[in-house]
Amino acid sequence: MSVVIRSATISDIPVIHQYIKDLAEFEKAPDEAVLTHLDLEQSFFGQSPQVYCLLSEVDQQVTGIAIWHLNYSTWLGKHGIYLEDLYVDPKFRGLGHAKALLKELAKICIERGYPRLQWWVLDWNKGAIDFYNSIGALPMDEWTVFRVSGKELGKLANSGN
Repeated sequence: MSVVIRSATISDIPVIHQYIKDLAEFEKAPDEAVLTHLDLEQSFFGQSPQVYCLLSEVDQQVTGIAIWHLNYSTWLGKHGIYLEDLYVDPKFRGLGHAKALLKELAKICIERGYPRLQWWVLDWNKGAIDFYNSIGALPMDEWTVFRVSGKELGKLANSGN
């Protein structure tokens, strides 16, 4: 069975939504994935999409997703790809589906002149870390991710000088 990689279509929204929910469950945050089918439709297929989705499939059965968008390096003066989510159905793990998705993203980078493909991984996800190491990805251990959301985002937006 060979893995096919293709861009998502609007008819793929239900399986993409389910895989995002499955990923949130795996990452121990099921209540945080509050997106709807309409959110995905607007994000991927709205008037000016800024986020994209690749699918892996075998025999026309979707087996995994890679959701990505552009980022930018001021030091390089170029865009790159930021991989937001990579998820492969557990029944298809270890069969090359994740690597095929990453390979396609790497090809997009090369074709468009993007010098970087990057993503985050939870520090407890040893299986993913081992896989990423095996394909030559390097951890960026010296960086710490920061986020402002919820009430704190509102406070920041409405703060004084």
